[in-house]
Order: sequence, then structure tokens, then C-alpha cells
Amino acid sequence: MQTLAVRLTDDAELRRLNRDFSAEDAVTDVLSFQGDDSHLGDLAISWSAVERQAAGHGHPPATELALLSVHGFLHLLGWDHATASEHREMTRVTVAALRESGLELAPGRL
Repeated sequence: MQTLAVRLTDDAELRRLNRDFSAEDAVTDVLSFQGDDSHLGDLAISWSAVERQAAGHGHPPATELALLSVHGFLHLLGWDHATASEHREMTRVTVAALRESGLELAPGRL
């Protein structure tokens, strides 16, 4: 069995984590941190970003939280979106996972 830790926090902490671990001094919505052995890793998600992005795209915060959770989880599984083809495939898998969960993203979100 593997574990996964999820931390809901705010923009300030995501900015600090992004700066400290990625050398990027900017706010982001989700960060993934690889684990080891039986711990798959950690996700840090800004609740401020969840609410802001949900309102901006016109879907519920729960849908935005699910989107960011799936996105971060895929990174922990080794997925990336550095190239156009990787981005398309990661988007396809994300949308499929959300649909399986009964969630639909607002048009234009991805």
C-alpha cells in the first residue's frame, strides 16, 4: 500500500514552497513532491487559487480542487507536460479521470 499526503493551504505558502523547492518566486496552484518507499508523495494545493480559478472558469471549487489533485497526482506518477504532445495526453487523462468521477470542467478550462 502507498500513501499520499495532501495539504490545502494558501497562496503565500505555495509561493514559499515554490521558491524553496523549485527556485521560482511565484505563486502557483499545486505542487507535487516525490516520496519514497511506501509514500508516493505530497501535494500542496492553494485553496485561494482553487476558489479564484473556480470562480474565473465558472465551475464549483470542488471541481477545481479535483482538477488540481489529479494534475498533481499525475506528476507523482511520472507524467509531465513539457512538450505539446505530453500536454495533450496529460489533459486527456485528466479530463477522463474527472468524468469518471462525475465532474465536468467549464469550457476552456483545459
